[in-house]
Amino acid sequence: MSLAQVSILEDQTAQATSVSQTESTLTPIIHRPRRLRRTETLRRLVREATLRVEDLIYPLFVMEGEGQREEVPSMPGCYRYTLDLLLAEVKEAYELGIGAIALFPLIPYSQKDNAGTESYNPNGLVPRAVQAIKQAVPDILLITDVALDPYSSEGHDGIVQDGKILNDETVAVLVKQALVQAEAGADFVAPSDMMDGRVGAIRKALDAEGWINVGILAYSAKYASAYYGPFRDALDSAPKFGDKKTYQMDAANAREAIKEVDLDIAEGADILMVKPALAYLDIIFQIKQHTHLPVAAYNVSGEYAMIKAAAQQGWIDEKKVVLETLTSMKRAGADLILTYFAKDVALLLH
Repeated sequence: MSLAQVSILEDQTAQATSVSQTESTLTPIIHRPRRLRRTETLRRLVREATLRVEDLIYPLFVMEGEGQREEVPSMPGCYRYTLDLLLAEVKEAYELGIGAIALFPLIPYSQKDNAGTESYNPNGLVPRAVQAIKQAVPDILLITDVALDPYSSEGHDGIVQDGKILNDETVAVLVKQALVQAEAGADFVAPSDMMDGRVGAIRKALDAEGWINVGILAYSAKYASAYYGPFRDALDSAPKFGDKKTYQMDAANAREAIKEVDLDIAEGADILMVKPALAYLDIIFQIKQHTHLPVAAYNVSGEYAMIKAAAQQGWIDEKKVVLETLTSMKRAGADLILTYFAKDVALLLH
């Protein structure tokens, strides 16, 4: 053996001895979290939050007419449906396992006024749609929006006087609207206006008229958010002046959400809503810790549009991002999720 080979052998022996000595002085690793990540089967077994089709509520837009489906420009893949085509969409969603839909109307401008009188027309678009849906798919849970903005010539959620939104006068109209929707067959009415006292007034009126089994899904923590833009395009319901910050919540506030939740619980809400969802996961978490009532999260139009736009550019994997996003809402504490991705997610989960 040459001197060079002897030198190499001595170096290797020294290194091996050094490694052996180092390993003998290391503290043994007792807890190895990666043990529970080895396989997909194992990861599923220990998963903390699980997204299910049963968790989803599918928001749908209905409009007057027949045989028409109009895509919302800022919401690719979302449509306004005339009632005949809406029924087909509802049936398809139900067959995919989606058990609930939330209905939002596109009202012709000729039917709008400052008092939102069309909102409680018993022959209006929403009551007719509710009746038709319940006849076509009796077992689907139908949630109707209670608010004036789709019916308001001013685009606000309440009656406007001298540039201000009137609270109590608006609540009186919301009560009429809720009663008409209950009469038509709605399972839940969902006041989304953020007027003070509207949950209690609606509950009292529903009970007085015998609609004790009609539930209230309250938009309890609804923030004045820039994420609503595409939705307002879909329903042509953007405010004609100012903004909605005098009645919807300030985006900087968290404790106020708990106050709003407590008020809605005391007034008779059955389910509590946080809207938007993605930028308010902390609010969902806090409310879930605060109450035993079911908590819903609204994966709103702006959140939907951002994912769609990025996916169309090829910047993200849409399917994976959608599932991750909705799972984050479940992880935060949401029991139910309103999402325009509902059908896509149902297909993915199946």
